[in-house]
Amino acid sequence: MTEPPKPAEQQPPLLIRRLTQPTSSEQAQLRALLIDCVAGGASVGFMWPLTPARAQSYWEGIAASAARGERVLIVVEQGSLLVGSAQLVFAVADNQPHRADVAKMLVLRSARRRGVGAALLRAIEAVARETGRNLLVLDTASEEAARLYERCGWQRCGRIPRYALWPDGAWCDTTVYYRVIDAPAEP
Repeated sequence: MTEPPKPAEQQPPLLIRRLTQPTSSEQAQLRALLIDCVAGGASVGFMWPLTPARAQSYWEGIAASAARGERVLIVVEQGSLLVGSAQLVFAVADNQPHRADVAKMLVLRSARRRGVGAALLRAIEAVARETGRNLLVLDTASEEAARLYERCGWQRCGRIPRYALWPDGAWCDTTVYYRVIDAPAEP
């Protein structure tokens, strides 16, 4: 006789928030998040091995940029664990007040396929609306991320070969996406 299936383990709900002044605990979790993603092969601007000191320096720069109003850092927590982050980086050109880039969308490998990425995209789009941005742009080397973006309504522009390197040093391509989140108003 077979046993009945065990119920799925209940996960704590996702908490999404802006992070401007990371505590020491949040800094440690951000470092771990970035290192986990790079260790898993994510092409997010870093080579492997990524040291904790290098990861810390990166996040300190991001916090300073957020404090200057150049970007917004969104994090997702599940219980007491930070499981994901993404950034909305505001365009600096005078003729692009309506546009922003989505950067460094990171999800812990152990938390993937649980809605964290989609939650990050919804939060980023909400911040974009709040700040008057209606055109978002991003790029990705990840096929898994590309599927998520397309499911969430992002439009593929095209693929750029040999755009960057994977963390192991091999060439990687990137695919560029955009999303119009509201009908743009005339300037």
